[in-house]
Amino acid sequence: MFKHRHSLPLLAAIAFGAGSLAAPPAVHADNLLIHRVQQEKGMNLPARGMTMAQVERKYGAPQRKLSPRGGDAKKHPVINRWEYSDFIVYFEHDHVIHSVLNTPAGNNTNPATAN
Repeated sequence: MFKHRHSLPLLAAIAFGAGSLAAPPAVHADNLLIHRVQQEKGMNLPARGMTMAQVERKYGAPQRKLSPRGGDAKKHPVINRWEYSDFIVYFEHDHVIHSVLNTPAGNNTNPATAN
């Protein structure tokens, strides 16, 4: 039917409306993520490897200590989360593994309801 197999992707794009000039939602999400990472780099967030005691000495008591998750198997260690006004700290056992901004741009606006 088609002499050139290179024509098929073009026909598929036209048939499914890929010729639209609007940016796909993924582009918007990528921009938000890039902005968020830049913000985090400029902030003094708890560093990976700090202990809970070190975090509490340096940043004070968290607003909330969320319920621990995991711990059901060796490959699923206990993860603790502490919420501060501007960021959330994730601990594996009692060491920081990650700190993230607590912003509406992320998926952590209400971590208490996370599964």
